[in-house]
Amino acid sequence: MKRAEKAKRILEILDERYPETPIPLDHEDPFTLLVAVMLSAQTTDERVNRVTPGLFAKARTPAAMARLSVEEILAEIRSCGLAPGKARNLKALAEQLVRDHGGRVPADMQALEALPGVGHKTASVVLAQAFGVPAFPVDTHIHRLAARWGLSDGKSVEKTERDLKALFPRETWTRLHLAIIYFGREVCPARGHDLASCPICSWAATKKRIAEEARAGGGGPRSRAKVAKKRTKTAAKKSTKKRAAPKKSGPKKTAAPRKAARKSPARKR
Repeated sequence: MKRAEKAKRILEILDERYPETPIPLDHEDPFTLLVAVMLSAQTTDERVNRVTPGLFAKARTPAAMARLSVEEILAEIRSCGLAPGKARNLKALAEQLVRDHGGRVPADMQALEALPGVGHKTASVVLAQAFGVPAFPVDTHIHRLAARWGLSDGKSVEKTERDLKALFPRETWTRLHLAIIYFGREVCPARGHDLASCPICSWAATKKRIAEEARAGGGGPRSRAKVAKKRTKTAAKKSTKKRAAPKKSGPKKTAAPRKAARKSPARKR
């Protein structure tokens, strides 16, 4: 099956399964969404949604966030992964928004990526969800599923994004981004997943991929290669031990003592 045919069928399945794709991060406007997305790196959405009410109670706007110290921000987000760095970035980001953008979040990819702590994925999410600009942010779930389904070779996130944008209609990018994330979390996890019984993997993944993941227990190419390498090493060690093991033998047989030779009597000359 060609990639374009796969993409069409996958879109139909996901649209039927997820007619609504709500944003999992609680927010009220572009700034609170930007903050929530930044906090979500190495942190679950549930954790972020527990943290942001306290933070936004103190600073709901760039101006208010800029007035807080890094320590005050850190105190509110400490339970998030990479909290110290995020606190510094939020402070610097808020100051830059006030200084360079009139206290507003810019609706421009280049301007967003120029903000402290904002990468391409974060900028894409904000553009798509806050401003309605079609974008296809690629997170861990999307990257691995695109490779698992044969829609991209999985060599890089950038390559995956280009491949998916080429396969799916522009007007579907924003909702499809969230639908794939939900599907990856709820139905198609990285490990312990039976690809053969999955509503998408069962026909989209190659037989080779299904067999590899069944042996390795899931994961991406590097993870599967690592598992295969480990198994090879283990098998080699067992083989070496087997060859080096001494042969089992019964109790040693002691040779019977030789009888002393009888001396012949000397002949008289």
